[in-house]
Amino acid sequence: MNLDRLRAFGQHDWLSPEQWRRRILFWSGAIVVGLAAVLFAKAADFAFELFHSVASHGWWVPLLITPAVFALLCWLTQGALKATRGSGIPQAIAALKVEDEDFRTRLLSLKVAAGKMALTLAALLGGASVGREGPTVHIGAGLLYSMGRRFGFDDPTAAGRFILAGSAAGLAAAFNTPLAGVVFAIEEMSGTFEHRISGTLLTAIVVAGVVSLGIVGNYAYFGDITAALPLGRAWIAVLLTGIVGGLAGGLFARLIIPSATGFRGAMGRLRARQPVVFAAACGLALVLLSLLSANGLYGTGYGQARDILQGHSDTGPLFGVLKFLGNIASSWAGIPGGIFSPALAVGAGLGGNIAQLLPSADNSAVVLLGMAAYLAGVTQAPLTAVVISLELTANHQMALPIMAACLLARAVSGLVCRVPVYKALADVLIDKYEEERVRRDSPATEGATPA
Repeated sequence: MNLDRLRAFGQHDWLSPEQWRRRILFWSGAIVVGLAAVLFAKAADFAFELFHSVASHGWWVPLLITPAVFALLCWLTQGALKATRGSGIPQAIAALKVEDEDFRTRLLSLKVAAGKMALTLAALLGGASVGREGPTVHIGAGLLYSMGRRFGFDDPTAAGRFILAGSAAGLAAAFNTPLAGVVFAIEEMSGTFEHRISGTLLTAIVVAGVVSLGIVGNYAYFGDITAALPLGRAWIAVLLTGIVGGLAGGLFARLIIPSATGFRGAMGRLRARQPVVFAAACGLALVLLSLLSANGLYGTGYGQARDILQGHSDTGPLFGVLKFLGNIASSWAGIPGGIFSPALAVGAGLGGNIAQLLPSADNSAVVLLGMAAYLAGVTQAPLTAVVISLELTANHQMALPIMAACLLARAVSGLVCRVPVYKALADVLIDKYEEERVRRDSPATEGATPA
């Protein structure tokens, strides 16, 4: 009996060299992801500040820079760097779902990760209305996946865990919000897949967050917002932000998901004919829209969102609507860049508009509700939106109203856009892969007589 117990003890996971090798690789990879996320964030801030400095020389400067950068990025992503387009989260989800090594490598190789970082920085250097969080998720997934393969963890299931951990660690480090990384892994990345959220994976997310925390410090990006929304008439704001955020977020998601029919189909065909010219036109549209906004629509929108949230913004009453349109222009161009932080900026603008209708409610509280609700409407991931909003503002008094607004926004968004945006975009990648696989595996039909 004692011998059996001893043998069972010797087979415990904590004494397994293979399990320890996997743990150490997870944790080492998480450190690398955390460092990459911090470096990327610093570089992104520098790139946009450089654009802002150059653009300050005259209103006409972006007319020369932005369309040209959009066109260049579209041209660069036509071939081997095609996987760097867009947010990067759909690529990580698609790679997680399809257990094909060639497909995963095409989406998550180190070359793609490096290209994603460089081209997203170029987009911000050109004033694009894009964020860095989605690309950081893509980079994190690529780094951990490549490290796993390099050290022998190339089994499809094991590789999937590395992709999941890298994605979540990337988000945690990008926002400096470890809890949001955990929720994101569960709700957005693994919600449609049979992946076990293990202790090792969660530890990797925490390690990446700790790396970010150790370098940039314990801070909330939007500052410590002390807003509150007492139960009563002020909760009308929950209803309004939930409905508006859900409708606007669902509309945005619907407009950026490719379609073969209707208006989106027409735009897709137009882009397919002349992709570089179309991208330049999107850049020009962003510049023209920016001329209608006091501070422009360029970059992530973090600065404008923070100013609106803190109550000293001069962005103007149309900022939310204009930023919404600017985000669509940047997304349609097909250039690298995320939608997380620009979505927060749109939500802040819309929340500011709603706050004007409710003078008795705390302005910052309504703006925060607008940010969270619109993000939930775009992503249809309400728990992630709740946690990100709370962690970015270090505010826990607003937990219940934010949850209510996000759940309402998710329900309303589903009426406008039936499939969550990241899942829909991932499905586009998967469908193309399946078409390629069918063509590759089908027998040759040369010489066949058409029916």
